[in-house]
Amino acid sequence: MRWLMLFGLLFFPFTVQAHPVPFSYLDLDLQEQQIEGTLTVHLIDIGHELEMDEVAILLDQGVLSSQYSQIGSVLDGMISIGAGELPAPEWQSAEPLPGDDAIRLRFTIPAPSPGALEVDANLFPRDPLHQTFVNVYEDGDLRQQWLFDRGSDPQTYFTGTSAGVLAVMGTFVPSGIHHIMIGPDHVLFIIGLILLGGSWRRLAIIVTSFTIGHSVTLSLAALDIVMIPAGIIEPLIALSIVVVGADNLLRGDGRDLRAGLAFAFGLIHGFGFAYVLREFGLPDASLAWSLFSFNLGVEIGQLAIVAVVAGLMLLLRRRSEKAARHTATIGSLAVMAAGAYWFVDRVFFAGVG
Repeated sequence: MRWLMLFGLLFFPFTVQAHPVPFSYLDLDLQEQQIEGTLTVHLIDIGHELEMDEVAILLDQGVLSSQYSQIGSVLDGMISIGAGELPAPEWQSAEPLPGDDAIRLRFTIPAPSPGALEVDANLFPRDPLHQTFVNVYEDGDLRQQWLFDRGSDPQTYFTGTSAGVLAVMGTFVPSGIHHIMIGPDHVLFIIGLILLGGSWRRLAIIVTSFTIGHSVTLSLAALDIVMIPAGIIEPLIALSIVVVGADNLLRGDGRDLRAGLAFAFGLIHGFGFAYVLREFGLPDASLAWSLFSFNLGVEIGQLAIVAVVAGLMLLLRRRSEKAARHTATIGSLAVMAAGAYWFVDRVFFAGVG
C-alpha cells in the first residue's frame, strides 16, 4: 500500500492540467539612437496581475486599450533594462493575439544602448514555473538569448558580441528539460509507455523511439518546413495518451508494440514541442546547435522520468508481482482518463475561459 501511495504522489499531480506553457517573450532590438522592444505575455498571467475574472476580454482591442496604462505600470516593475542607466520603457501600443491567447506590447527606450546592457526579466514571479525568453538583436541579427525564471540573476549583453555554442547550449538544454517536466501530457505519455516495465534495454529502445519521432517533426516545424495547427496537434497528443493506456490494458502477454507507438506518436508530440521552440526566434548562425540542445534537454528530462518511474516499479515487482500488476493497471486507467479529459477539453472547450 505504501508503494501505491508513493506512486500516486508522483503520478497524479500531472493529471491536473496540461498547458498553457507559462512563458513570456521579450525581444530587444538595439538601434543607433534607441532600443525597440516587444513583450508577449499570456492572458492568464497579465489577467491575474490585474485581478480580472474574465481574461479573454483582453482580446478585444477596445478593452485592451482601456487597460493599457495599467498593464504598462504592472510590467514596469517586472523588467529592468540598463540597470538604471537608461530611461524607463515608453509603452507604445498593445495588440491582442487571439490564436495564442496572448497580447503583444511594444515599447521604446529613447537612448542608445550602453556598451554593456544589463537585462533582468523577472516576469510574473507568483508563478514558480514561469519563464521569460529574451532575444537581443543588433544590426538586424540575433546576437544573444537568455532564459529567465524566478531565481535568475540579471544578464549582461556586450554590444557587438554574439552568443557562442556553449551559451546556446546553456540556454536550450535547460529549456528542453523544463518543457518536458512542465508538460504533463508529454510526461503521462512516457509514463504510460513504461508502466508495464521490461528490461532496461527494452525501455531504452522505447524511449529512443519516442526521441527519434519527436526530433524529426520538431526539426521540420522549427525550420518552418512542416507546421500543423495546434488545434489539430493538441487533441492528437491527448488521444495518444489514451491509446498508450489502452494498449497496456489490452495487450496482456501479447506482442509488445510500445516502441512502434512511441515512434508514431513521437511524430505528433514533436509538433507540440515545436510550438514553444519556434517562439524563441532561433538564431541562423547556430540553428543546428539550438535544435540539438533543446532535444538533448528533452531527452535528459525523459530519462529522469524513466529512471524514477521504472525504478519504483522494479522495486515494487521485487516485493510483490501482484501489487506491481495492480499498480500498472490502475496507472494505465489513470493515463487513459487524463488523456480522455484533455481530448474532450481540447476538442470541445478550446479557447473557453
